[in-house]
Amino acid sequence: MSRDGIASITQTPRPETMALPLSNGPTCRTMNSSLRVHPGLQWAGHCLDTGLCLLYSRSDMSALRKTSWWSPLLLLALFAGAEAKEYRRALPGYQFQFPRDHFSHPGFKTEWWYYTGHLQMTGGKRYGYQVTFFRVGTEQGRTVRDRSRWTVRDLFLAHFAISDLHRQRFHFTDRFSRAALGEAGASPTALKVWNGDWRLEAEGNSHHLWAKDEAYAVDLTLTPVKPPVIHGKEGVSQKGEGPGYASHYYSLTRLQTTGTMTIDGRTRRVEGWSWMDHEFGSRQLREEHEGWDWFGLQLDNRAELMFYVMRQEGGQSDPHSSGTLVLPDGTSIPLTLSQVQIRATAAWKSPRSKATYPMGWDIQIPHQQLFLTVTPNFPDQELDTRKSTQVIYWEGSVNVRGTYKGRSVTGQGYVELTGYAGKFDKRI
Repeated sequence: MSRDGIASITQTPRPETMALPLSNGPTCRTMNSSLRVHPGLQWAGHCLDTGLCLLYSRSDMSALRKTSWWSPLLLLALFAGAEAKEYRRALPGYQFQFPRDHFSHPGFKTEWWYYTGHLQMTGGKRYGYQVTFFRVGTEQGRTVRDRSRWTVRDLFLAHFAISDLHRQRFHFTDRFSRAALGEAGASPTALKVWNGDWRLEAEGNSHHLWAKDEAYAVDLTLTPVKPPVIHGKEGVSQKGEGPGYASHYYSLTRLQTTGTMTIDGRTRRVEGWSWMDHEFGSRQLREEHEGWDWFGLQLDNRAELMFYVMRQEGGQSDPHSSGTLVLPDGTSIPLTLSQVQIRATAAWKSPRSKATYPMGWDIQIPHQQLFLTVTPNFPDQELDTRKSTQVIYWEGSVNVRGTYKGRSVTGQGYVELTGYAGKFDKRI
């Protein structure tokens, strides 16, 4: 059935070929799928090698991006299309080089640039923010004769969220775009990522970040005061048992942040601190993985802590869960699951998704004499991104207090919780 210029999609196992019994019109065939669109449509499209066909009205592109039925299309493109491609796996021996590794890595299927932080206005009002750019490959690459400006090589998604810490209000929006026609992209030769008018670009040693919607806008300059922190061993952050169930993952754990924030049309100066994660890999998760709990914490003694717990079916923690303690001088100490104790201290049930999330934690790292209590600034910081990344998850601003080597510390950070509103799809 065709709807607003999008044709039905049918997939069958290789190597069969079949045609949908629809009305006459242009037919798009691949080795294992075919479809028809209504005659007379001014249509454009692209068929991936795996049999996923994307067709849409050229004249309606701007309207299509705003409609909710991108969700099933995206799900098929993300997971059916990309899964059969031979993307590189994250394997030991990868040598990070900067600034090169700030750029895009199109040889890997999945990649994201993740920025979170806390901003303060003159007068003391504080806000948490998240801006994330995702790239998901849909093909390994085509010959020159197969390429056109309509070719779908990658899908680009983005999330933008604001936590108003004074009023305890949460606001988010998300986007989905194709890489074709220049409406979204990520450069492999420079730090330059964009999705419509949301952008990330390098300015010397700094990162310039823009994002906005009808309620909020941020225009931020982020300057690292510490070198990149590479997580894991031999350039690999392992997520599960076996080669390639991993990512290449580094962080900029302390970015001095200045710029402006616009709220309901009024622009104010802000300053604060941010955190950046950049991660790329292919098929990182195993079948038994349900989701993860991720912590990125900045302490007032200029130390930082990153730790993630990969959750398996039944609630067990994958033994490959790991993290990094970053010391005030920028040196780092790798952490294993056996060295870190994390205990949930409270829970919160979302009134929308009905998912129950842990909502407070005690974190103990005895061999480093680090003992922390992590408390969300407010519970309701859940994102429903089913029209883009197909995930409902919790990502929120938290406060930190505790002791480090016998001295009191406080801090702030972000926590990400996935898989509580439904198992996270393993094919990222």
